[in-house]
Amino acid sequence: MTIVDERLAVNRINWNERTSAHAASAFYDVEGFRTGGITLTELEREEVGDVRGKTLLHLQCHFGLDTMSWSRLGAEATGVDFSDAAVDLARELNEKAGLGARFIRSNIYDLPEALDERFDIVFTSYGVLNWLPDIAGWAEIASTCLKPGGLFYIVDFHPFAAVFETSEAGDMVPAYGYFHHELFVEGGRPSYAGKEIIETPAYEWQHSLGDVVCALIDAGLRIEFLHEFPFTRYQAHPLMERGSDGWWRLPTHNESFPQMFSIRATR
Repeated sequence: MTIVDERLAVNRINWNERTSAHAASAFYDVEGFRTGGITLTELEREEVGDVRGKTLLHLQCHFGLDTMSWSRLGAEATGVDFSDAAVDLARELNEKAGLGARFIRSNIYDLPEALDERFDIVFTSYGVLNWLPDIAGWAEIASTCLKPGGLFYIVDFHPFAAVFETSEAGDMVPAYGYFHHELFVEGGRPSYAGKEIIETPAYEWQHSLGDVVCALIDAGLRIEFLHEFPFTRYQAHPLMERGSDGWWRLPTHNESFPQMFSIRATR
């Protein structure tokens, strides 16, 4: 087992632990989904477009609420995640909801061994790239999973936003490097979804926006757009305030810091 394999094995334990906490959180609102809700935001629905009758592969799907939401919107959806607990829960929720999504337990880098199909759409979103040590390998697999002319779409947190922390004085200050590096995150901290403590440590990797774009191009994808946004999906910093549109923003410098980005590309 390589060092990277060991890192990913630790992360898999971390996400197995997170699953039950996330499923019980208000952030994920599983009950709202069970009663017919769609967990996708208008942003990704508009930028991906009409999915009715199309095959869709959702990479790093966690316990599948967005995957099943695509299914509710008419896609033939397949979700992939490396967490046993997450995939088990996704299958349970899918069966209870009477939806046609399917779920595969696989590490992204091992996916070609678990899935030999091509899709109209490959989708991935919100907090995915920082869990990947090899961004070029990820892009190659995403491209390989697409049919010729197929659509790739990602919306994720901007790597520039990961540079900053909130100081004691209440301002945003640079605390981490922007370019590629590995980060060890100690256990005993809450996750983004609530206050419950996650005891397992984790490894994360920072990738610049240039790393991501070049990896997709090198994998044979043609970029249709790259969008950057001054808001984000959750309260990433204590200073952030939630707007009436549901997005979180900084009260000062609120148009100055990119918080998210999206890329749409075709094969």
